[in-house]
Amino acid sequence: MARRTVAVDELVTRAVDGDPRAVARLISLVEDASALLPEVSAALAPHLGRAQVIGLTGSPGVGKSTTTGALVASLRAQGRKVGVLAVDPTSPFSGGALLGDRIRMQDHAGDPGVIIRSMATRGHLGGLAWAAPQALRVLDAAGCDVILVETVGVGQSEVEISRLADTTVVLLAPGMGDGIQAAKAGILEIADVYVVNKADRDGASQVRRELRGMLSLTQRPDGGWKPPIVLTVAYREEGIDEVVAALDAHLGHLRESGELGRRRLRRTRDEIETVATTELRQRFEALHGDRRLDALAADVVAGRSDPFAAARALLGEV
Repeated sequence: MARRTVAVDELVTRAVDGDPRAVARLISLVEDASALLPEVSAALAPHLGRAQVIGLTGSPGVGKSTTTGALVASLRAQGRKVGVLAVDPTSPFSGGALLGDRIRMQDHAGDPGVIIRSMATRGHLGGLAWAAPQALRVLDAAGCDVILVETVGVGQSEVEISRLADTTVVLLAPGMGDGIQAAKAGILEIADVYVVNKADRDGASQVRRELRGMLSLTQRPDGGWKPPIVLTVAYREEGIDEVVAALDAHLGHLRESGELGRRRLRRTRDEIETVATTELRQRFEALHGDRRLDALAADVVAGRSDPFAAARALLGEV
């Protein structure tokens, strides 16, 4: 056990010093749910709290990967160290993932100030991988000033990113159908910044007008912040500096209003709950086929007990 602790401490030290191999190894431990994960989490704790986490979401085809790549270029031009967590869907047939987002960002692969990591959802719903929160902790400890989280792009149910990010960017594009009405009750309501990409196409101004109309009718919990709408042509990097300015303005608002602390507290609370429920689930799975569970089931079948009493007794066993 001592060797394990030393190995983890060494990995974390190297990651904090900017060693990309150590960062990659730590994220692999996270993804694989390694038995060393609690040690990794404890070793990372003193090095956290610096990074601004930005989530990018939107329907497939709006240009999330291209926009992410353009944002990386703009942020790097300002001298900021950038982490990218690109989430790809896992195939329900093969269990694999294309991880194509990383392929589309190869222009930045040789930059030591950029860390790009692709992750598969592995069946997790909500547009994120289950290991995303812990992976963010690794990138934060590695000294990233900004971490961009690009979600799968699964449509209006993809709202989980708003609980993970400090700032959520929702991307839309003209010609994608009646997206405003279709998504009004979903991802559009979580945006802190709207980006209408592919603005060189017909209909971009119409999308902006519809967004403005929707915003005028919407009560937003984050009082005082009106989400800006930025038009971009990401593949030409047009409008990207304006997006970065909007992200910085929102971060300033979060700090001044105290909302940044509340969001991060909520995020950490969710993470603790996830870790706890995952451990409980694993303990319950270990009881499958156990004689104690069989005995409780037999009591229910015989009428000596009921499912609720049996469940309470099982919880006592766990």
